[in-house]
Amino acid sequence: MTATAVLTARALLLDMDGTLVNSDAVVERIWRRWADRHGLDGDEVLKVVHGRQGHASMAVLLPNRSKEQNLADNARMLAEETADMDGVVPVPGAPEFLASLLGVAHALVTSADVGLSTARMAAAGLPLPDVRITAESVGASKPDPEGFLKGAAELGVAPADCVVFEDSGAGIAAGRAAGMRVVGVGPRAGFHRPDVVVRDLTQVRVEPAESGAVRLHIG
Repeated sequence: MTATAVLTARALLLDMDGTLVNSDAVVERIWRRWADRHGLDGDEVLKVVHGRQGHASMAVLLPNRSKEQNLADNARMLAEETADMDGVVPVPGAPEFLASLLGVAHALVTSADVGLSTARMAAAGLPLPDVRITAESVGASKPDPEGFLKGAAELGVAPADCVVFEDSGAGIAAGRAAGMRVVGVGPRAGFHRPDVVVRDLTQVRVEPAESGAVRLHIG
């Protein structure tokens, strides 16, 4: 359910897939093929993979497989995903939302690597933020808060002064563990108890506030 709220922040930390970019068509194709190869139920696999790095999802789904096998499999999956942009589109409101952040401290914090995040943002026609925390930047995948904490540190903003935009359970948990407020975006988000939920980014308006902060009008 969408709520109406006003949040004040000094920095915004933005997930990519499901938040700025709708890549569900690709994610479903790639992971259903992976599930078939391993004799797993595709629907159950898709409940796990959103928000996490691929190898972290594999560790959950195939707990007896070695880390080395998961990392190698993840590299193959990333290559498949980076080559497949069919159906990748911006989340409604994402172009306008990003345009409204000119002069606002913000960072992309994604479980995708540099190649995949660059390709998907380009396919969706979205500009890449100057500050980007990708899979290569962290030692632990969401739901670990490391990525969001690194994003805040690079922007020079305390975690409590940041607002996270996320769609997945893993991402929302990571934002909360980082001590940040979380705006949940899209149909998955409401199940994971973010601070406020929006259908998409058309329901977010950004306006300047005092001392370099911004007010987010939600709903």
